[in-house]
This record gives sequence, structure tokens and C-alpha cells, in this order.
Amino acid sequence: MSAITVMCFGTFDGLHPGHEDYFRQAHEQGDKVVVIVARDSTVVDVKGDLPSTNETDRLQVIQEHPLVDEAMLGNLDDKFRIIEEIQPDIICLGYDQESFTDMLDVELTRRGLAISIIRCHPYFPDTYKSSLLRGARVTDADFAEETEEEGIPL
Repeated sequence: MSAITVMCFGTFDGLHPGHEDYFRQAHEQGDKVVVIVARDSTVVDVKGDLPSTNETDRLQVIQEHPLVDEAMLGNLDDKFRIIEEIQPDIICLGYDQESFTDMLDVELTRRGLAISIIRCHPYFPDTYKSSLLRGARVTDADFAEETEEEGIPL
């Protein structure tokens, strides 16, 4: 039986416990988690602003994460080409991801790709959402304390 590859996408501008939970949920779906980090220009196109951390630094943080097997920057031109190149078995989307997702299933079919799409569940969305955390620093100690209180295994 071959390994099941799961692909995730995001900006990951300031890695926080919500992102880590996203990776954890993706890891539960398969054997190998591949994360595509949005290019700076893509973030500007989607969100209207540059991320606070540049793409190279954001990529490095994701590459070093223990739940991520492989991480790379997205393509500048065809945002869906990387899916064709990797050919994951499953794509895990964040609970609030909207960019490039509304017609994802149609685009995959158009390209002849049979890939399952899973929408992950939110993790304390009123606390751990990048737009809420801009300017606030969440530490590993904060994360460990909250997950311990909630009985969530790390």
C-alpha cells in the first residue's frame, strides 16, 4: 500500500496554534503532509497587503515544523499547477480558506485529477486566527497551557 499524501495551503504569517492544529488534522488524513506556502505576491493579490514576514522566512518556519514532511512555495503563475506536480491524494483546506477554493473541485476535474478535498475544523477561531493575532504574540507556553486546560493532546 502506498503512502497517502495530504496537501495544505496557506500564508502562515506568524505560525500559531491554529496552524499547528491544521497540520495535525492534515496528518490524521494521511502519511505525508506537504504544505504550500503562499508567495508574497499572491498574498498581496488575495489580502491586499504584504505579509509581515517574507515568503522565504515563512517557508523556513514551515519546513522546520515536525508535522510537516515537505514544504515549498506556491507557483507565481498557475496557482493550481503545483497540485498537478505533487498529485496529492487529499487536499486539506483550512476552515476559513476561501481563495482558490470555491471552484477547486471543478478545476481538479478539468485537469483530470481525482483528489479528495477535506475542510478542516476550526481550532479556537475566536483566539487563533491570523487576522486577530496580528500584533499579538502567542507563545508556545500559551499554547501548551490552553491545550492542557482543554484536555487536548499535544
